[in-house]
Amino acid sequence: MSDDETVGLPWPADTAGDAEMAAGRVQSTEVLDWQARAQRIAHAHAGGSTVLHHWVPAQPNGLAPLVLLHGGSGSWTHWVRSIGPLLDTGHDLWAVDLPGFGASDVPPGVVDADGMLPVLADMLQALFPLQTVRLVGFSFGGMTAGMLAAAYPHLVQQLVVVGAPGIGLTNKHPFRLKGWRHLPEPREQLRNHVFNLGELMLHDHSVIDRNTVALHVANVQRDQLPRRRISSTDVLVRALAQVECPVAAIYGGCDALYPGTLDEVERLMAAHARHWQGMQRIAGAGHWVQYESPAAFHAALLPLLAA
Repeated sequence: MSDDETVGLPWPADTAGDAEMAAGRVQSTEVLDWQARAQRIAHAHAGGSTVLHHWVPAQPNGLAPLVLLHGGSGSWTHWVRSIGPLLDTGHDLWAVDLPGFGASDVPPGVVDADGMLPVLADMLQALFPLQTVRLVGFSFGGMTAGMLAAAYPHLVQQLVVVGAPGIGLTNKHPFRLKGWRHLPEPREQLRNHVFNLGELMLHDHSVIDRNTVALHVANVQRDQLPRRRISSTDVLVRALAQVECPVAAIYGGCDALYPGTLDEVERLMAAHARHWQGMQRIAGAGHWVQYESPAAFHAALLPLLAA
């Protein structure tokens, strides 16, 4: 999309409903379904609590707990299309709202991923005192997961990063997102949300339906960490040099973070990770790959987790 392009909304005008959605008070039906099946857990910290959603598989596979970390301005709902496939293969599943996002409060002094690492480590040690976990992190959550595994290697037995920043190639990003908080009309705001989803998150714009927009808006409305900046550095690459467990990566082949530079991303990761399991690319998918192309994404992820 060009920066001056005005996008339409993929549903008819609904003055009251659009106002509710723009305020973040409408949620995806997929999210509501999985939320109703989850156990909600709040782990206390100095600023309030970190919230997790937990799903127990019908037939556990006996592997270590699987902890999912979402992307920036997001929540556990970034993983909504992964819950079913992961449960069906027996994974004990925990999806975190990172501190300052979703339903989780901001701990004192935390403004970016590096500040939340002690809070997340305390949470993991409290919930899983006798075992290590497997971390799968998307985007900002992938960067955070890498830093967490580097700083607290005794807590993590496997790391999979999905569409993660922190590679140090951000000067090559061509996308430009549109602001929305200043706009007076809800439908104007929603149009810019649709534009931003198409610019950064999803390569196939036909995926952007009313449920997708509702999920996205409910997340960005709750972002309490607007000053975060370290994702534009090479912080993940540097962290990988300290990670002791196996590391793998999955990216959409059309990820807007790294257009035409995924070869370089893979080279940098492979050069720094001690136990590198490789990068897989999902053809035709954008940044939010697990939502846009769930079948192909899980075909890549599930064998990694089984191994």
